[in-house]
Amino acid sequence: MKAWLVLLAACGGGPKLVDTVDLTPRLVGPGWISTADDDAHATLSPDGNTLYFLRDTPSFDLYTILYTRRDGDHWSKPRVAPFSGQFPDGDFAFAPDGKHAYFVSSRPVDGVARADTEIWTVDILGPEQWSEPRHVAELGSTGDEWFPTFASDGTLYFGSCRDGGLGGCDIYRSHRNGDGTFTPPENVGAPINSPANEIEPLISPDQRFMVISIGGRPDSLGSYDLYLARRDGDAWQAPVHLPAPINSKGWDFGPRLSPDGRWFFFTSSRGYGNEPLAKRLDFAELEHRLHAPGNGLRDIYVVDSSVLR
Repeated sequence: MKAWLVLLAACGGGPKLVDTVDLTPRLVGPGWISTADDDAHATLSPDGNTLYFLRDTPSFDLYTILYTRRDGDHWSKPRVAPFSGQFPDGDFAFAPDGKHAYFVSSRPVDGVARADTEIWTVDILGPEQWSEPRHVAELGSTGDEWFPTFASDGTLYFGSCRDGGLGGCDIYRSHRNGDGTFTPPENVGAPINSPANEIEPLISPDQRFMVISIGGRPDSLGSYDLYLARRDGDAWQAPVHLPAPINSKGWDFGPRLSPDGRWFFFTSSRGYGNEPLAKRLDFAELEHRLHAPGNGLRDIYVVDSSVLR
């Protein structure tokens, strides 16, 4: 995949590719992908030509998977994914074979309503063609499951708030078998998991590092922050808090890498902060501030992945 991959900058006729990114996180598609609405959890297709993301209610009680496709130097208007739009669906991710995708949803299972999120899968049948979603029962629990992410060997890492963990939510792993089923989930254990809430893991393809969204650790700047953990042999080192400007006083979560590993995407609710204004706003300025990214709802950011090294 070409290294031009995406910083989506709004321009005439739709967003256009921008070729360079410095080490300061920048909005993805301001006014187009990252908007005055609540936008989160970006995932690129294996060929880099389709970007999947969520658009949510501010209360986060309904979240829907959208996608936009690259057309030359521009990206299409976002559309609702064919398998989403009725129930809360999120945390979209591709399996290593590129033929299957996974997401979480609180849709009914076998006609029975669920209060928790479970992991579901769809088969990729062709361009913009998908099978009906199937519940992955062997990964389920009575608690919420969050944010599936795959290593290149088919090992799946995900967050779960099931009973028996070290905290409210922990990181678990399972392996995808050749027939599409999964081995029983295994708690990754300490020091990855702790009495805090570990909810969203990004595993590197070679499983040498993991970026985790964690809530409730003493060094957190906000409700949820991003932490980096490295593996030394078979043992994980303790997660290290990523400094500002990656983390902020808002929620920082939803970590993803681009398929070529060059770009690091994440979601943040960072806003204008609590700094006093330099001047009084008039109505037009206030309206602009309220109806633009950075208004305190969630937005999608991208930065060069070298910040993780």
